[in-house]
Amino acid sequence: MAEYSYLVLNLPRGTSRDVARRILTDHAEYGHWELARMRLYADGSRTATLRRKIIRPARTVWQPGGLAWDPDA
Repeated sequence: MAEYSYLVLNLPRGTSRDVARRILTDHAEYGHWELARMRLYADGSRTATLRRKIIRPARTVWQPGGLAWDPDA
């Protein structure tokens, strides 16, 4: 199962849809975030929840002689 890190953005009620779209697009392009949830409240404010996958590289085990060049191979 994938693990995600989350970022919550609170956009005030005076924020237009175009400005909100631009903010979310910048986070997606430069921070590799994706939109997980967008909530619009009765007072006009918005809360956007962004997520991105946590990538953890697999550990490698070094074995003596395993990485050296073998002329007999």
